[in-house]
Amino acid sequence: MKFCDKLKNARQKTGLTQSAFAKALGVSLRTVTNYESGESYPKKRELYGKMAEILKVDINYLLTEDEEFVIDAGEKYGNKGAAQAKQLLNEVQGLFAGGTMNEEDMDEMMRAIQDAYWIAKEKNRKYSRKKGE
Repeated sequence: MKFCDKLKNARQKTGLTQSAFAKALGVSLRTVTNYESGESYPKKRELYGKMAEILKVDINYLLTEDEEFVIDAGEKYGNKGAAQAKQLLNEVQGLFAGGTMNEEDMDEMMRAIQDAYWIAKEKNRKYSRKKGE
């Protein structure tokens, strides 16, 4: 289940409106609407924690491995890193579309690709020139 669906289901189970949830979370109604439609995701892990607390669910329910990967990339490399991570996930998921690979193998493949991303980013940073050099 996608984050947007999990969020909406949990919010509805608690009986909160989108407006009340947004107020409790400290964000705009539009932000909550975008989360629930899948148009955007929280950029900081702390926000997931606050959501979990308000909705009385475990944070792991809201966070999938893929979402955590994008958040980590964003925290470490900024918006550009998050965008690259999201693009990588979308492209890899496209490779699996319509395939016959079982869930465990797909999860293992995604973890391997994510690990490769971190290694490549670290090597690239190690060999890139710093400003002023």
